[in-house]
Amino acid sequence: MKKHDVIIACDFPTGQDALDFLSQFKEEKPFVKIGMELFYGEGPDIVRKLKAMGHDVFLDLKLHDIPNTVNKAMRNLAKLGVNMTNVHAAGTIDMMRAAKEGLAEGAQGEVPMLIAVTQLTSTSQERMQKELLIPNTIEETVAHYARNTQQAGLDGVVCSPLEAGIVKKACGTSFRTVTPGIRYPDGDVGDQSRITTPQKAREIGTDYIVVGRPITKAQDPVEAYRRVLRDFLGE
Repeated sequence: MKKHDVIIACDFPTGQDALDFLSQFKEEKPFVKIGMELFYGEGPDIVRKLKAMGHDVFLDLKLHDIPNTVNKAMRNLAKLGVNMTNVHAAGTIDMMRAAKEGLAEGAQGEVPMLIAVTQLTSTSQERMQKELLIPNTIEETVAHYARNTQQAGLDGVVCSPLEAGIVKKACGTSFRTVTPGIRYPDGDVGDQSRITTPQKAREIGTDYIVVGRPITKAQDPVEAYRRVLRDFLGE
């Protein structure tokens, strides 16, 4: 797995939709994200199919439960051969440690990268404070969750690209940042509230960007993917 990459969010209703979309990529084998919609609809077979096709897979299920349950779930997810998966940092340090142990126990080869979600990119500071009763700023909260994640032994966090630099400052440059919320100025922001462009994400210092609609809804998805690669990797 590369140290820096663009991950395509394959948020499709069916496995066939995802496979049809990816069949357009004749030369590349993009890193792909499988989220709840597709995984819950198709089950683990969709991961096996994508792995057999040569794709790296980020399984984005955001586990958040008691430590024992998360540990056992991660054992099973590791057996699928995913390259990256995640939990919610709000589940506590003990839960994150249990997740890491489960991944290591279930892995049949290299242990998948494990990251923790800090605050969803759809969550504004106002909503976080009023609805979740977290009085701190988004930046303070993300940094605190990132330090907890690092203490638990995980590889990095999911955060908005706007907080990637804050995470690096709090946890060091080797601590990975995976950032959704990537849009272009001429694109639809959808339900995201903390967003930036691929080029700006690179300048801030993020390691992986997760890009969905700007690629999957483009008239030419392959060219859109290549544009994001150029802008993010500086190639």
